Amino acid sequence: MVVFAALAAAADTIPAAWTLQQCIERAKSENVGVRRGRLDVQQSALDLDNAKKAWLPQVGFTSNQSVGLRPFQKTQAIVSGDQVVSTSTKGSYTGSYGLSASMPLYDGGVIKNNIKLQEINSQMAQLSVDQSELSIEESVTQVFIQILYIKETIKQDEEQIALSQQQVDRAKALFQSGLLNRADVAQLESQLASDRYQLVADQSSLTDYELQLKQLMELDGNVALTLVTPSLVGNVLAPLPLKNEVFEAALMLRPEIQSQQLAIKRSDVDIDIAKAGMSPTINANAGSSTSNMTSNGNFFEQLYRQWNNTLGVSISIPLYDRGKTKNAIARARLDKEDSYLSLLDTRKSLWKTIESYWQNANNAQQRYVAAQARVEAAQASYALTSEQFRLGLKNIVELMTDKSNLSSAQHQMLQAKYMAILNEAMLRFYRGDSIN
Repeated sequence: MVVFAALAAAADTIPAAWTLQQCIERAKSENVGVRRGRLDVQQSALDLDNAKKAWLPQVGFTSNQSVGLRPFQKTQAIVSGDQVVSTSTKGSYTGSYGLSASMPLYDGGVIKNNIKLQEINSQMAQLSVDQSELSIEESVTQVFIQILYIKETIKQDEEQIALSQQQVDRAKALFQSGLLNRADVAQLESQLASDRYQLVADQSSLTDYELQLKQLMELDGNVALTLVTPSLVGNVLAPLPLKNEVFEAALMLRPEIQSQQLAIKRSDVDIDIAKAGMSPTINANAGSSTSNMTSNGNFFEQLYRQWNNTLGVSISIPLYDRGKTKNAIARARLDKEDSYLSLLDTRKSLWKTIESYWQNANNAQQRYVAAQARVEAAQASYALTSEQFRLGLKNIVELMTDKSNLSSAQHQMLQAKYMAILNEAMLRFYRGDSIN
């Protein structure tokens, strides 16, 4: 019953129709990759806590209990008053107890730098989560808009099927009147079948994209998915932001850039930690111990008599480590140079992404304007050809050619429309704006 109640509660949280923002928020909260990243953040917090507590003393208790057996021990005779007593000590028992503590006083800055290192690692872990969330948001937006595009394509397919069906019905009537031969009717029927095939193919593509979106959102495959058309769909010819403007904003906001910058700082800390290998270390030590054994008196009296306390300081000075510290410093410096090169590569990749989105958006907008004019011309041409075909002034080939041109123009306009919408939205996304 508890399981069913939980499933019912989960079902209540699923909206009847998903907006783009709801899809994004759901994916951010439920996506497995993002959730794993959040676990890494928690682990980094534990590592940072351990690094901070390295200054605290370390206290431990040890105890050793042992039993000895001397099977060939000779019997001893002891005179006690007017009696002779025989004793044998073949078995013995010994116990020791110790309490020890140690605390670092100076380690060349290793603990301090380890704290800095773990703080940077914690920030980088959070940036990794931020990057995963942005990547999920980008993927959800792309698939969401692709679904809207496919749905509109399906509507166009249905319109083409209705148009082809009208042509077939008209051709059959003309065939019955003896004004058209059977071959022409067959060509139109073939076109109708082709249009229906295209509809099935696009419906299959829609199912595939809906599955992709459900997987990004961690939804069950059987959940019905109804999408709300966002306002951005109307901004086909929206002015594009400047590439340099988007790039400069992305440099300040994108977590992959910030993470690479932190990697350089982390390399500086690694260099300081490596240099600490040439410094002495000083530790304070304290201990308290006692012991007992058989045939040595009362147990508690032995513990009291054997009680020993120590307090001291230990110093370790490195003299020669076969070049280990020197090589560690050199390796840390190489890592810093590698981090700097990674930052340059990330900046270049970011510019390439923004440049690609801008070029695609600009080209799509130009194609959309041209496609609009082509659709208008194709519609006028098809309407005229269709009327002339009805009057017997045009043949079936000319009619099908004009219909094909109209379908192609409509498809190109639709494709350019959603390409412009998607790429313009991605530019605003990289600039840090809302894409809804």
